[in-house]
Amino acid sequence: MQQCGPSSPSCSTSDHLPLCALNTAACGSETSAEPQKREPADLSRMRPIVIFYGFYLLCFVLGVACVVCVCLWNSKWRGGFAWDGSSLQFNWHPVLMVTGLVVLYGNGAVLYRIPLTWGQNKLPWKLLHAALMLLALVLSIVGLCAVFDFHNAQNTPNLYSVHSWIGIAATALFAMQWVAGMAGFLLPCSPISLRKRLKPMHVWLGGSILTLSIAACISGINEKLFFVLKGINMTQPYSALPPEALLGNSLGVLIVAFGLVVLKILSTREWQRPDSRPEDMAYTPLLQEENE
Repeated sequence: MQQCGPSSPSCSTSDHLPLCALNTAACGSETSAEPQKREPADLSRMRPIVIFYGFYLLCFVLGVACVVCVCLWNSKWRGGFAWDGSSLQFNWHPVLMVTGLVVLYGNGAVLYRIPLTWGQNKLPWKLLHAALMLLALVLSIVGLCAVFDFHNAQNTPNLYSVHSWIGIAATALFAMQWVAGMAGFLLPCSPISLRKRLKPMHVWLGGSILTLSIAACISGINEKLFFVLKGINMTQPYSALPPEALLGNSLGVLIVAFGLVVLKILSTREWQRPDSRPEDMAYTPLLQEENE
């Protein structure tokens, strides 16, 4: 009979030396085996979090770059901002739509994916999510008011282009999404069964609205560049790719890149917030809610 250690009778086997090697941790003869096994597991758990924060930082940087580019374009090349029915009033439209309907919306959508929010009271993050989305919606509506008011002052038809149709559809769906989210996830009278049915549609529609918003923004940028860069009044045509066209095209690429990063964050299962309580737990009202 063989033994793994001098005083470990529980490790004795009959001519099965490999079995002793497997049981060394239980015998206490190799105390360093457990930390050696734990370290790779910890690293494997940390890797998705590190990758997430890399993507989240990229999302933040791209969002800031989008806002800076659209503000620079309309202040330096389009003359600045006003609210007097002139073309300076129109300049508010791209700034507010890019800032609200794309950048703020995208950052609000990925809020629940931040690992620091996991395991904490979900109510403050729900309220922050709703507040960011409401701010994005308000900016988008003001941006629409700017362009409608400008068109009316200049006797220009409204809603005649594909860009305007997509933009109106995205904003209308956004408004309905926010109202449905408020009613379904924040009102105390909303039952948990309704929230279970509403959540998949809420997530899918959120990504769809972002996609529509990106399509509206890049088509609007292209439309504006075609209108203003006609090669008259001492300006170069769009086909010559002057500095303004370079900036506008760069803005479109940044918006697309921002959207792709946001959609990547939303679609990665490893970055989804874990369920914080069993599904069969009774519904708690909003002010008593802890982790759901």
